[in-house]
Amino acid sequence: MTHPNAASRPTQAVVLAGGQGSRLRPYTDDRPKPMVEIPGTGTPIIGHQLTWLAEEGVTDVVVSCGHLADVLQKWLDSADLPVTVTTVVESEPLGRGGGLRYAAAHLPHPDRPWYATNGDIWTRFSLRDMADFHTERDAVATLALARPRIPWGAVRTDGFGHITDFIEAPPSTFEINAGVYVFSPEFASLLPERGDHERTTFPRLAREKKLAGFPIPQGAYWRAIDTAKDLTEAAKELAALGR
Repeated sequence: MTHPNAASRPTQAVVLAGGQGSRLRPYTDDRPKPMVEIPGTGTPIIGHQLTWLAEEGVTDVVVSCGHLADVLQKWLDSADLPVTVTTVVESEPLGRGGGLRYAAAHLPHPDRPWYATNGDIWTRFSLRDMADFHTERDAVATLALARPRIPWGAVRTDGFGHITDFIEAPPSTFEINAGVYVFSPEFASLLPERGDHERTTFPRLAREKKLAGFPIPQGAYWRAIDTAKDLTEAAKELAALGR
């Protein structure tokens, strides 16, 4: 039986892949951040993302390039990809919101909803469930929310200041923007021509109760690949998952 929301699930997505990746040097000296390979997989981060998007029903992806765009374009041209990819390059920096608007203008179906993901996120969860959540809340934009592990050990104390427990890398008590989104068709027109949508569009939608937050299900894999340590951790976690 077809799910009642199936028709409103996106089949198109934008991947924001223009970041410098300065904290991932030397890996990013000769390639953009999404082209950094997850150790042991033989595939760059963006390769994992495109596979995941395809598994979630996406057929068309616009990749927004910037830093060392030609390296990324060359790989996309030569790789056997599970989706149809269009690449766009900003001729001048438009900021995160402007870049997203520019990329969205190249989606094949401007009148339909779309997904977006930051190019340094490596995750696996049901985008279909997130799209249904978005539809059910009548949101204009929905952000995936993650609880990342705190990189330090935490301590628990009692009311008298005695330490009662040590917890190694506990999950944060706060949810963070996980860098994966569902957007309704009208969202693109609310983005700034240049500048940061997280300071303009998102707060405005939040005030109008049109911004939803979808908690990534417990146990689902999520990691932002930001530093060399994240790459090592991802490889370890991958080995543990037996993938």
